[in-house]
Amino acid sequence: MPLSTHAAPFARLALANITRAYPNFPAHLITSADESTDPRTLHPVFYGAYDWHSAAHMHWLLVRLLRRYGGTPELPDTAPAHAVLDRHLTPENAAVEAAYLRDHPSFERPYGWAWLLALAAECRAYGGAAGARWTAALAPAVAAVDALLTGWLPRATYPVRHGNHPNSAFALGLALDSGELPPATGQAVRQRLLTWFADDHDAPAHWEPSGQDFLSPALTEADAMRRVLPAGEFAPWLDRFLPALRTGAPCPPLEVPVVSDHADPQIGHLLGLTLSRAAALRSLADALPGGPVRDRLGAAADAHLAAGLPAVDRGDFTTDHWLATFATLALDPLARP
Repeated sequence: MPLSTHAAPFARLALANITRAYPNFPAHLITSADESTDPRTLHPVFYGAYDWHSAAHMHWLLVRLLRRYGGTPELPDTAPAHAVLDRHLTPENAAVEAAYLRDHPSFERPYGWAWLLALAAECRAYGGAAGARWTAALAPAVAAVDALLTGWLPRATYPVRHGNHPNSAFALGLALDSGELPPATGQAVRQRLLTWFADDHDAPAHWEPSGQDFLSPALTEADAMRRVLPAGEFAPWLDRFLPALRTGAPCPPLEVPVVSDHADPQIGHLLGLTLSRAAALRSLADALPGGPVRDRLGAAADAHLAAGLPAVDRGDFTTDHWLATFATLALDPLARP
């Protein structure tokens, strides 16, 4: 199913969420009684969509949809989206976000950092006067993320492998796809991924999923290695890492997860898992030559996407504030021009 069929409803979701300040879950350490915790004061760009990272990737979603389908029958009315983006993505607002990142160096590390880079890349790709304005406004925040990454990577001795926001492989893969990093930082990201994962084998895939995963530890790692290994080396690495793919043995990351309570904020993460897995499985399949492994990955991607798409727009903020982004990654991968 193409993304175009979802362009209008996904854009409505994105627009509603990035302008909704409450409910809000700030990841902010309060250090004094007189300190403001107003979402718009702390984050004049990313105050909505329940939390900072969701606001960042829902902004990305809105720009992505405008670039793909704005002015077409699938998304004819772009004026409301442009108005909100022009109101949010100003130099003044983005300077506050950049200062906050510099002053709180572990804030949203690395997941939110990666989505900020993805948003900047999408604004750049959007082009025109609007894209240029938004790109210029975000430039100081992008520079802050670059500096933070440069300082953090040498100290990141061990990766975070679990299936939630701090997952190292997902964020660094997203950062590479953005193309917003200077060459030296991009090379440092690639080298860190290789240092962490190049020698991995026999992933404990039978442990998946955990009860609140929205990422697959095994598949996100494999998808990161797809980005950094030479084409001829990736298939042998994947065979060592997930040998069940070749042997035909059961492989839990290929099985659609059971989601017992869609409204529970943590159990509901598993809805996102269906969509993030769909994206990773499709990318992995596309990176392999034809054959049974590629076919198996492709079939699993289709099954996960079919299971996850109906949950994207349910009228419940616990999922509506983020799921459409992961559906879009599955339907229209970030690295695609």
